[in-house]
Amino acid sequence: MFQEEERSDRRRKNVMGNYNYYKMFGCFNRKFKISEMGPPPDVIDVFQSYSMGESEMLPDTFLRFLIEFQGEESTTMEDAQDIMDRILNHSRSHLTRYAFNIHDFFHYLLLDDLNGPIQTKVHHDMSAPLQHYFIYTGHNSYLTGNQLSSDSSEVPIIKALQRGVRAIELDLWPNNAKDGIQVLHGRTLTTPVTLHKCLKSIKEHAFVNSSYPVVITLEDHLTPNLQAKVAEMVTNTFGEMLYCPKPSDKDEFPSPDSLRHQIILSTKPPKEYLRSKNPRKERSSLDKDSSEEESYMGDERSSNSDQDDDDESCSASKRNNENEIASSSRSRRLSEILGVDYEDDDIEYEKSGQQAAPQYKHLIAIHASKPKKGTRRALMDEPGKAKRLSLSEQALERAASLYGTDIVRFTQKYILRVFPKGTRVTSTNFRPLTAWMHGAQMVAFNMQGYGRSLWMMHGMFRSNGGCGYVKKPEFLMTKGPNGEVFDPKAILPVKTTLKVKVYMGDGWRLDFSQTHFDAFSPPDFYAKVYIVGVPVDVAKKRTRVIGDDWTPIWNEEFTFPLRVPELALLEIVVQEYDVDKDDFAGQTCLPVSELRPGIRVVPLHNKKGEKFKSVKLLMRFLFV
Repeated sequence: MFQEEERSDRRRKNVMGNYNYYKMFGCFNRKFKISEMGPPPDVIDVFQSYSMGESEMLPDTFLRFLIEFQGEESTTMEDAQDIMDRILNHSRSHLTRYAFNIHDFFHYLLLDDLNGPIQTKVHHDMSAPLQHYFIYTGHNSYLTGNQLSSDSSEVPIIKALQRGVRAIELDLWPNNAKDGIQVLHGRTLTTPVTLHKCLKSIKEHAFVNSSYPVVITLEDHLTPNLQAKVAEMVTNTFGEMLYCPKPSDKDEFPSPDSLRHQIILSTKPPKEYLRSKNPRKERSSLDKDSSEEESYMGDERSSNSDQDDDDESCSASKRNNENEIASSSRSRRLSEILGVDYEDDDIEYEKSGQQAAPQYKHLIAIHASKPKKGTRRALMDEPGKAKRLSLSEQALERAASLYGTDIVRFTQKYILRVFPKGTRVTSTNFRPLTAWMHGAQMVAFNMQGYGRSLWMMHGMFRSNGGCGYVKKPEFLMTKGPNGEVFDPKAILPVKTTLKVKVYMGDGWRLDFSQTHFDAFSPPDFYAKVYIVGVPVDVAKKRTRVIGDDWTPIWNEEFTFPLRVPELALLEIVVQEYDVDKDDFAGQTCLPVSELRPGIRVVPLHNKKGEKFKSVKLLMRFLFV
């Protein structure tokens, strides 16, 4: 395999003998010796240890290596022989005797489908109620780009489902003739897509990556007549796939296992009659209640910033946008014109006294609500009323700083959704760790962008075989003898220590052009290793720079003491050193709780989270 890669590489690049040649100023060549791609010293030592100093490793010793060194205790002799058979068929298919030499052993270690860093199958208990799981959730799932002027399309929905996203958000608005339904980001310049296209795409792609349920969260801005039309459309499109809520759902949500291959609708139940003929007055009253609630809690900022705890209210969101952009009246007018921070039950199209569509209401399996009288009151227990509450990222941060344990207690029974603030018009995302620390199940992200926050989201949902549902840690779901719950602010002792050794990297010479990183020499790679998690666990380490080498060998080890390993992510970013600005060379993010101990190959991804064909690192993970 290595020889074939080398020959292909040499044909494609300016490589002669064991050297790379780079042209300088178009008149002469610089010559750089190519490093040999061979096993690092630790790999050689492990091979010799388990082969008892012999030149070959037999199936029984390979099995012992897998169980003892790699921690794969459930591996059988048949499994070990199957792996050896696959490796040896690549190199010496005529042999009938199973035996690894050092190059076969090294080859095995570099195959991510056999020796990847995390488990690839669903292995969490999937029989608990929905609120026991983090759910892979999208925000404005139909947008192709920014929040103000990009196209709405079914394509981002398809891509999200193919990645494993399990919660899709659709904003429903009447068309210009008021007789049809469009999906778009209202009060912006985004172009619409028909609801029919979105529903059809969800039906066709919902379960290509995962068999576990898809939740469609609807932001409904429709008249009762159009709500009835939505009910008809979803019923006709999904048929038996559409989950019809049961009376028992009011007490407790069903489990992901019981909802396989089901589509679930979640939105605010429509009102039977509009209570007030003056929507402006009613909304103002709600804002007043919210402000009074926050004042009662003693937050001195309630008179201005905390009023947007009613995050699904349009007027409150406008104030939120005002605070984020600027405090001037000009900024306020701009935020009101753009209307970019709202997730409301827009009553603009509701008619006073008009009866809601009963068939629509009966299809809503997860009832959404908003914090009408302040966040803390909305977090109170309501027996017999399973529900979902939505908060903006700022409202969540404020609530977490003031009454974090109330949020944890709420998420033990109900579902909490956290969405990006409206000023993220370029579809950026927020750091999700605060939401996860407090048990929020649905952290809604703009999946069409990229950046470190989205990499963290990708990393979390690589857990549990990438099925889109990750079982929350037990400490977030249990109560103490006196009803106490996990306190995210508590100082905890170190639970475990993770040792990470970065041996080497390879594959850039196959996936990038010779001059991609530097026009006049091979790249100068270094790796940054982060722990992302609760604040006391956050850490950052970095290897030295390996100059002029497409196959950097670092052999550096880092130690990370962890207090809450269940919520920790290991983030790895490789960059190419440059005098002006370092170049991105790959990244990955992995859930620490899912890491497989031992020597593992770690595939890297581009900025959008797409896996490179060849780029990878060889690393070792050890828990002590």
